[in-house]
Amino acid sequence: MKTKHSRREFIKVTAAGTLGALVYSQYSCTKALPGIGLQLYTIRDAMATDVPGSLKKVADAGYKYLELAGYADRKFYGHEPSEFKKMVNDLGMEILSSHTQVEAQGITLENATIMAEDHAKLGVKYCVQPWVVEEARTTIGSYQKMAADWNQVGKIMKDHGILFGYHNHNFEFAVVEGKIPYFDVFMVELDKDLVTMELDMFWTSKAGQDPVEIIKRYPGRFQLYHMKDMYTREAPFYTTVGVQDFAPVGAGVIDFKAILAVKDIAGMKYMVVEQDLSKTETPFEDIVTSITNLKTRILV
Repeated sequence: MKTKHSRREFIKVTAAGTLGALVYSQYSCTKALPGIGLQLYTIRDAMATDVPGSLKKVADAGYKYLELAGYADRKFYGHEPSEFKKMVNDLGMEILSSHTQVEAQGITLENATIMAEDHAKLGVKYCVQPWVVEEARTTIGSYQKMAADWNQVGKIMKDHGILFGYHNHNFEFAVVEGKIPYFDVFMVELDKDLVTMELDMFWTSKAGQDPVEIIKRYPGRFQLYHMKDMYTREAPFYTTVGVQDFAPVGAGVIDFKAILAVKDIAGMKYMVVEQDLSKTETPFEDIVTSITNLKTRILV
């Protein structure tokens, strides 16, 4: 997607972000809110061309935490860990978490150690496995191997002061060999002390599941909420291919108030806004809409 913006558009985004920040400041005087972060995958095209400028727009929009999606060759968005951390901190933001590399053969323990070392330099609280390659979704045995491997990765991360996590899509809720991998493997076999779940509200809903019921069924397992909205309700499906129904938080049909009402049961500590695609190709405007809706409508 193209993410080019005119000076007028940038001024509009900045002004809206300032308004949202002002409302938030007034509200936070009376009631503490959970930390709100942005998954930078939302603005991935802009991050690929202008890292400092993109981060400045995110800070201006009022976000205080970042979740990364740009780790490769031991660098973050092409920058050494200390350099990238300073860039973020200088803008008044913190790096909360990172979606780590996904390899066809899975995360090896050697690579997990390297990732842990690099992310420890950033001071992240979480490293999150964001994806399962399609060829690994065909058997329950494959999912069980993943769970066993991720428990080992979780131990390595814990030794570096980081909590490992898993971010779901919709395919984990499809029936495989008579079982549902998310419920029958991940929630049973993942060590809750080593691996937290980052519940994606969009994909969970697209699979026909109720996030509130999942949280009540597995209390304390969801330290991270992925706040992602959708424009329409559909019959349950289990593929990510061709999906474009992404909406700014509060602009769609997901009942975030109900989901946030059980945040203490979930053990939720942070919420992370993500929008995989922008319907209007204006992701910076969309992230302002999301945080403004959260602060003025959903969290009040």
